[in-house]
Amino acid sequence: MTADQTLAQQAVALLDLTSLNADDDEARIIALCQRALSPAGTVAAVCVYPAFVALARRTLDELGGAAVRVATVTNFPAGAADVEAAAAQTAAAVAAGADEVDVVYPYRALLAGDAAVGRALVAACRAACGSRVLLKVILETGELQDPALIRQASLDAIDAGADFIKTSTGKVAVNATAEAARIMLAAIVERGAQVGFKPAGGIRTLADARLYIDLAGEILGADWVTPAHLRLGASSLLDDLLATLGQAAAAGHHSGY
Repeated sequence: MTADQTLAQQAVALLDLTSLNADDDEARIIALCQRALSPAGTVAAVCVYPAFVALARRTLDELGGAAVRVATVTNFPAGAADVEAAAAQTAAAVAAGADEVDVVYPYRALLAGDAAVGRALVAACRAACGSRVLLKVILETGELQDPALIRQASLDAIDAGADFIKTSTGKVAVNATAEAARIMLAAIVERGAQVGFKPAGGIRTLADARLYIDLAGEILGADWVTPAHLRLGASSLLDDLLATLGQAAAAGHHSGY
């Protein structure tokens, strides 16, 4: 196996295979779940809208993919500063069977000078997730832009109970970047390296995946780079990884992250 193939194999296991399109339907989610059990191994999770959580879980189980986690999104994509609504959406997602919830941090409130609502919203969603469900907090770093704000949002989210901090929704002009990743990974180090990191949006090729895997390894060590700590949020990346590994493109390819 070449170095690129070894990296591609590693990246498959780190992938949150994602479909968050306005026109998603049951057929598309079933196809996503089929893709998740790839010829190169299973991905870490599938990420779908809350309405499809139960379908995704049932489909994965029927296909023998019980190890693939089901993630969903809340307060998405706007990142509203409504703590009660975000917590209620998160509780509903948990009740529907989600293993992981990716909630959008109220980044506009932070831009306006209000950090308290972000901490409160993450804490409320942490409580809604309980101890079983992972909470991944989407900071929307491309909108925050300012390194000091990205660092503050990262630390506040971690302190309020995030299991992962995530760059982006994939729904804005600027999504994951190396610059934001460095700031977020440094914040994770600052808080003891127990929290995970998820870049998302615009990650389409093995070269894109390499950037974030290498950064995480550089800052936190190669042993840290496992699905417990690093996820890659993408919809089309899997096809490039499979091509690198000499496998056919996954059925049901579509864009959307």
